[in-house]
Amino acid sequence: MYSDVIDLREFYETSLGLVVRRMVRRQIRMLWPDTQGQIILGLGYATPFLRPFLGEAERVIACMPAEQGVAHWPPDGRGLVALSEETELPLPDMSVDRVLLVHGLEATEQLGELMREIWRVLNGSGRLLVVVPNRRSLWARSDRTPFGHGKPYSSNQLNQMLRQHQFVPERVARALWLPPTRSRFLLSTAPVWEEVGARWFQRVAGTVMVEASKQIYQLSRGKKLRARRPVLVPVGAAQPALGVRREGEEQPG
Repeated sequence: MYSDVIDLREFYETSLGLVVRRMVRRQIRMLWPDTQGQIILGLGYATPFLRPFLGEAERVIACMPAEQGVAHWPPDGRGLVALSEETELPLPDMSVDRVLLVHGLEATEQLGELMREIWRVLNGSGRLLVVVPNRRSLWARSDRTPFGHGKPYSSNQLNQMLRQHQFVPERVARALWLPPTRSRFLLSTAPVWEEVGARWFQRVAGTVMVEASKQIYQLSRGKKLRARRPVLVPVGAAQPALGVRREGEEQPG
């Protein structure tokens, strides 16, 4: 079940939410350092992490699921967010270069349909970046943040899920070794937590991020299709398809 958009917006306006925004955004930016000329789509509640791409990418848009609700973004400009069903994104086939999915995968009740829609709108060389709560972390066990709701994932579980839905995992990143606290002192030491955690405590990060490419099936070069053998059907064993008349039959009057 999706969190309410008001709760999500209020969390990212708190001191803890601002730290989360900064730490997760830094990892996303390391994975996607250059998006010039590309079209970026944010799904779920991805808007706190899309601002660095404004003015760089050709276009940045976001779709928020109807079960969650929608909030205007960016606050200081023309709205770039649409409310849509997660199983019917209002975009043409192969129309975007990057999809950022945050607060979506762990909340959806229609996983297969959501992944098929993402596969549909991504172009052939597109990239999907999924951010989910890490099932081994303190963040997944605390319901005071959005990362404590829904189904958390380990990196292996996330990789397996992506493969099952025709995506190829390419790179893994992590963020949020800081405990989910509102202590001003601990929040001020967030960069230290991130540096130490990234070096020594990879498995207990608050979030797991996997970048995946779109898997496209095609025939190998030089491989020919095998011709189908004709199937003989005894007369009277089956009726012909509508509109097809056997030789010798009269056309209905």
